[in-house]
Formats: sequence, C-alpha cells, structure tokens
Amino acid sequence: MPIIRPAVMLFDDRRDAGRQLARVLSHLRGQDVVVLGLPRGGVPVAFEVARELDAELDVIVVRKLGVPFQPELGMGAIGEDGVRVINGDVVAAAGVTEAQIADVEGSERVELERRARRFRDDRPRLDLTDRVAVIVDDGIATGSTARVACQIARAHGATRVVLAVPVAPPDWTGRIGPDADELVALHTPHPFWAIGQFYRDFSQTSDDEVVACLARSHAPVGWIE
Repeated sequence: MPIIRPAVMLFDDRRDAGRQLARVLSHLRGQDVVVLGLPRGGVPVAFEVARELDAELDVIVVRKLGVPFQPELGMGAIGEDGVRVINGDVVAAAGVTEAQIADVEGSERVELERRARRFRDDRPRLDLTDRVAVIVDDGIATGSTARVACQIARAHGATRVVLAVPVAPPDWTGRIGPDADELVALHTPHPFWAIGQFYRDFSQTSDDEVVACLARSHAPVGWIE
C-alpha cells in the first residue's frame, strides 16, 4: 500500500491565514475595496485582509435554495435586499414551479435575515455598487458556497469580484469558473481531504466572534485592540 504522509500545517489559525493572504492581495490597496467574509470561518480571515488593505469589512450572507423534494440539490441562492440567483437548468430539469421557488425562498430568507442582523448587530449592509468585492473564506472545499457568494456580490453591483482563500484543492479554479474575475489561493496542496487539515487550530468560529470582528472593523480610528 502507498504511504500517505500527514499534511503539512500551513497556518497556525485563521488570523495567521488572513495575515498571509493579505500580503498577496496588497495590489488591491488603494482601490475602492470591500472585503466580504463568508460566515462564520471566513470572517476572522477577512478581518486581517481588510485591516491590511485599509478596507471596509462586511459579511456576505447567502442561503442555498434547495429543490423542494431534494433539498441538497441547489436550484439557486439568495442574498440580502431581495437578490436572487436561479439556476435555470436545474429548475427546468427538476420541474420546479415559480410558486415552489417562492415557498423555498420565503423560508430561507427568514433565516438569512436573522443571521445578517445577528452578525452585523443591525448595521446596514455595505453598498457594493461600482466597488471591488473581495470575498474571503478560510478555504475552498467544493466551492459551491463561494460561487454563490461571487454571484450575489455581482448582483449587488460589484464591478469586480475577487475570490481569495488561504487554501484550496488543486482543481479549484475549474470549480469556480467565471463567477470571479480574479482567483487567489495561497496553497493548493495535494492530497487535499479537508480545509481543517492545514490549520493547527481550526476550532469552530462562533457567532460572537463574527460580531466581534465586524465591531472591531467599525471601531474609531485610534482604537487599540
């Protein structure tokens, strides 16, 4: 049998990953950038990127719309402010009606709005119109959530979408396709089983940690961590 060696730990934790990622995104400094962390684990990474780029930080909250009789199959996704992205091919193949889509969207939107309020502490969503949206997660596995986030950011008016992660599978760019204008991954190791294998500390990020990151990013100039 072949010998499978343990993966090399690339990052101490998400904050370390964010600092490393920020260094390769320095070309974006000075542009009209909004850094968008995918809750929950992507937010501590995004916080470090936003701090290095001197950019605003927000979360991008998305919810998958699953086919009613096969919820694991995504037929689209929703974002805030009524944004909806529908995969017409899946809808047609599954025979889903507009009424069924509306029912699924209604229930998912309740949860989306709850999470958005919880994470932002009732602050409004940052406007992405004519801005560069840098979407950050702690890593890519399947890429499905990241793809949806890119689509949602563009639907919110972003003129350029950058998807940036510390670690991803070797074939990750093919999974994302044209949904992002720029794709950045620090490492694409092989073998790749799970994102957490490349972190020394990959403990779950709590809602409170997400709220704290966003609160620190909105703190007055001169605030000391």
